[in-house]
Amino acid sequence: MQKNISGTTFRKMILAGASLVEENKEYVNSLNVFPVPDGDTGTNMSLTLKSACSEVNACPNNDFSCLADAFSKGALRGARGNSGVILSQIIKGFCSALLDIEVIDVKTLAKAIDKGAEVAYLAVTKPKEGTILTVIRVMAEEGLKLSKKITEIDVFFDALLKIGEETLEKTPDMLPVLKKAGVVDAGGRGLLIMFNGFYQIISGDETIELKFDKDLQNAESFEHFHANLNELEEIEFFYCTEFMVIQMKKKTTESDIDKLRDKLMEIGDSVICIGDLNLVKVHVHTNQPNLALGYALLLGELTNLKIDNMVEQNRQLKQVQDAQKELTEYGLVAVSSGEGLNAILRDLGVNEIVEGGQTMNPSAQDIAMSVNKVNAKNVFIFPNNKNIILASEQAKSLTNKKLHVVPSKSFPEGVSAILSFNEETSIEENLNAMQISMANVVTGSVTYAVRDTVLDGFTLKQGDIIGLNYKEILSKGDSLNLVVENLIERLINDEHININLFYGQDVNEKDANQLLERLQKKYPDHEVNLYFGGQSVYYYILSLD
Repeated sequence: MQKNISGTTFRKMILAGASLVEENKEYVNSLNVFPVPDGDTGTNMSLTLKSACSEVNACPNNDFSCLADAFSKGALRGARGNSGVILSQIIKGFCSALLDIEVIDVKTLAKAIDKGAEVAYLAVTKPKEGTILTVIRVMAEEGLKLSKKITEIDVFFDALLKIGEETLEKTPDMLPVLKKAGVVDAGGRGLLIMFNGFYQIISGDETIELKFDKDLQNAESFEHFHANLNELEEIEFFYCTEFMVIQMKKKTTESDIDKLRDKLMEIGDSVICIGDLNLVKVHVHTNQPNLALGYALLLGELTNLKIDNMVEQNRQLKQVQDAQKELTEYGLVAVSSGEGLNAILRDLGVNEIVEGGQTMNPSAQDIAMSVNKVNAKNVFIFPNNKNIILASEQAKSLTNKKLHVVPSKSFPEGVSAILSFNEETSIEENLNAMQISMANVVTGSVTYAVRDTVLDGFTLKQGDIIGLNYKEILSKGDSLNLVVENLIERLINDEHININLFYGQDVNEKDANQLLERLQKKYPDHEVNLYFGGQSVYYYILSLD
């Protein structure tokens, strides 16, 4: 019987759990409540874990401090969609209990799972039972009880998985929408698949093929600070000095980190000294980098050392600096996918577009990279999808810019919010105006069913054309035009004066124009407009206001 887990085993557990999720992601995708090619819970969880494995593979040793920190940071950077973000928070809490230990025993493991549940619940504004949160919470509660009676890791984990399965099977009773669709929660299933990967290593089954490349890297690291060309004209401190402090000395305390910050401020400016007893990130502009390094060595070891002569950089980049645009007050970033939709956003003044949407939710890191490209003090981000709102919020911690999330749940809502933007008014006034604009927009979409099911009173066959709003299926049929017309009839009210249609890449322009003519005759008192969207998956996206 195995009573503890070593660092070597923990590394294998992480990789095996991620590999098993990757192998079963399509099954998890099939559990999505709506039978459409939607946000793909399995894909999002797999991509989140793939990013985590990239960081874990970069760990030079099997110390828990290194592995847990890498697992946590990698998951955060790669988190995609609601499921990925929540999973990253479970991992964050889980890993916070594994720092500065040599082995994991049953009690430590139980506490780690409990911490994972706690952090995940705190990350969600309105936690909903019947989801992945319920699964991890019940496992945490029961795990603490089991840890008082069981000392063998494999026996404990086996019992814990059974509790997780029992909880998952009850999720349809907690969420009516799951019961109607005849499925269990997809996020909860993905979580248990990851835990099953952990268990296969714990129990001695190491036959799983580990699929993640060791050299996979993020395109950009959010920890890297770049000198601002706008500040290089008059340089008082020549050397931009950056490093991380790791492997803290035993006598090092949190107050020593504060003292290091104070000392750095005495010898330079632009001081950043953040972290804890596991890792401290340092950035300072100084004329005495030797002193900065000396102060830090009193706390621990140094790594990722980088010293740049900013005066030399200034000489080389002066031409770039002169050509650089003046920093503006506001910038706009939107998530979108489709040639036509992207063009519409650019015409409305959006500075950067994050490629993504229903079938590929961008990660928090993807969003932060686009935000960092905008030459503005304040940046508004329009997720344009309910599954991307959490990742947009998470991106705030990955950028130095002031990021403001406008919670648009669809492309039409995003467009409406952007149209209400006024660069002459304050942030709060803009956010209020955008909320009002989005509340006045009704969104619909037309796509196809990806499986046979019965939902919202409709008996669906794979390939059926279906019309939806946010919450339910409102129309179905064999004729695309009739489904669109029926959907509009269900959505429209007396206050609407505009009907806008954005047709996708699978719709012929001639057919779209024929539909436009029919709708203009049917609604002579309304302004009916047709635009090329070029989006995949959805034949039409509709907006009524």
